[in-house]
Amino acid sequence: MQSVFEKERVHILVNNAGVAHIGKLENTAEEDFDRIYRVNVKGFYNCMLATVGHMKTHGGGVILNMASVAASVGLADRFAYSTSKGAVVAMTYSVAKDYLAHNIRCNCISPARVHTPFVDGYLRKNYPGREQEMFQRLSQVQPIGRMAEPHEVATLALFLCSDEAGFITGVDYPIDGGFLNLRG
Repeated sequence: MQSVFEKERVHILVNNAGVAHIGKLENTAEEDFDRIYRVNVKGFYNCMLATVGHMKTHGGGVILNMASVAASVGLADRFAYSTSKGAVVAMTYSVAKDYLAHNIRCNCISPARVHTPFVDGYLRKNYPGREQEMFQRLSQVQPIGRMAEPHEVATLALFLCSDEAGFITGVDYPIDGGFLNLRG
């Protein structure tokens, strides 16, 4: 099997995988913590490790990691998830600093709640018959009064991976409808 690195130059890596877990420290089983860590932290590590050497030898590139506002705020019952996304932010800063001289930019995006099929499935599973009510409740948590749409996050990602963002590295961009600064 031929590696993508043997065939063409890889300019951009977007790490956009994640699994969630609901629970406090005391009710987060070690197996659940390990599963969150394997996907949300080690998965990002493995992708960056596989890519950064190639980028170094081919003139640089862009790494964009998807984190979460959960990395920066205390969210109830999100111990493992918040921990993992905090690690993503820290890895972003470290990679950005370590590979400046190699023309590799590394940033991350920290969305608040985004309306995706995952959210709809979560509501169906946990709130049968009350999906619309709970959707409205979750939407109202954002000061802007709604969840983000996937294309809004994608637009920011596209910009951060473009040449127009060539002076931006080592930054965690919240896209949160005012969640971090305008709550309360």
